[in-house]
Amino acid sequence: MRKFSWSSYKLTILLIILAFVFGLLAKTFIDKTGFFKSKELIAEDGTTISKSLEVANELSKAFSYVAEKAAPAVVYIETEKVVSIPKEMFPFDFFGDEFFKRFFSTPRYRQRGAGSGFIISSDGYVVTNNHVIQGAQKITVKLVDGRIFEGKIIGTDPFSDIALLKIEASNLPTLILGDSDSIKVGEWVIAIGNPFGLSHTVTVGVISAKGRSGIGISDVEDFIQTDAAINPGNSGGPLLNLKGEVIGMNTAIFTRSGGYMGIGFAIPSNIVKTVVEQLKTKGKIERGYLGVGIQDLTPALAKELGLNTTDGALITEVKPGSPAEKAGLKEKDVVISYNGKSVKNASELKNYVLLTKPGTEVELRIIRNGKEMPIKVKIGAQKEGLILSKTEMENIEELLENLGLIVEDITPEIAKKLRLPSLQGVIITEVIPETPADYAGLSPGLIIDEVNRKKIKNLNEFFQALKPSLETKKVLLGIRTPKGRYYVTLKLESE
Repeated sequence: MRKFSWSSYKLTILLIILAFVFGLLAKTFIDKTGFFKSKELIAEDGTTISKSLEVANELSKAFSYVAEKAAPAVVYIETEKVVSIPKEMFPFDFFGDEFFKRFFSTPRYRQRGAGSGFIISSDGYVVTNNHVIQGAQKITVKLVDGRIFEGKIIGTDPFSDIALLKIEASNLPTLILGDSDSIKVGEWVIAIGNPFGLSHTVTVGVISAKGRSGIGISDVEDFIQTDAAINPGNSGGPLLNLKGEVIGMNTAIFTRSGGYMGIGFAIPSNIVKTVVEQLKTKGKIERGYLGVGIQDLTPALAKELGLNTTDGALITEVKPGSPAEKAGLKEKDVVISYNGKSVKNASELKNYVLLTKPGTEVELRIIRNGKEMPIKVKIGAQKEGLILSKTEMENIEELLENLGLIVEDITPEIAKKLRLPSLQGVIITEVIPETPADYAGLSPGLIIDEVNRKKIKNLNEFFQALKPSLETKKVLLGIRTPKGRYYVTLKLESE
């Protein structure tokens, strides 16, 4: 039997006490330092990564929720038209023999286009870009649930690039037009559309800038700039805030490659509201008229006028009998405010006036001879509306279809590509087969600069000059080519 030793007992007690003390110290060290625990990164403001991830996860849920709720009201728009192959690509005229021409007509094909749109009322009103449906002979509207409808044009406004369609349906999902004036740079936005035919694609970004103008996309320019990915096919689709409200309609991109480069432009929802309401209720657009010539201020001009900023619009001309003259505006006045809204440049002032209902009294703040003063002016109406009435426009569209002509404004890009000397007139983009235009030998690429003995500068003047043809059923066109000018008469009825 082994004998018990007092000394070994004391040693055991001592080791137990030391182990206990060491354990307490180790626990305290681990608790205070987090040693052996997974490290938690801490931001400068004391926020932990786990909290940041929770916020990011909630934001992700918000994106998904908005996309899920909005998608049913976003539509896919397909357009179709029959066009002739340009004569430059098919130069044979069969020696001018009419017998051969009867059997060998100009080759033609069906041209299809695609874009986006969104439903704004449960009874089938759809908003899209004018350029998406311009010149279309057939419009098809597809919903996310697979239903397909024929789209009818209620009204178009080429000057703001907005169009209103109607489909025959009821109890449709809708999107709400929000207040684009309340948006802020840096705010999250969501774009939904059909880029490259990929139906209901969702992209996310922020508002990069507001009030972009002078881009050359349309006459009325006050664009929202965003970095949410927008590509061909997104045009006409909604730009949404995190409440699911439409704050813009995606319209154009800046690109050197033909695809997304981080800069997209959307028409503010408040402009969409103004145009759509008039198209829906009146069938035409009523735009304001001030009667002044304006330009931007340069640093040199600002210095000459005694100004310490280039913000504002310089009045260069006051037209006789105009609302501006009646209100007392003068040349070299600088408009810095329009009805409480600051005016940064000439483009902003133009937009404010065009979007003001004729007959409205507004207050301008101007600087004259170095002194700031208010001036009240009653906005007039354009003498010749930028858009014809709904009935007139429908009749003119029918006339053009029967004549076989589809035309567009001459953009700087078109002028550069075709080496045109000016932007005056309209360009023939399509000729419908077996129509007066086709039989007269007209082809895409030709320029129309005169209609019914009136010189025209753009699409609006082209439409206006066609009005007499609604009665006569014929039109005299002045055609400009690189080799010179000539005239041609197109008739719907023999005299």
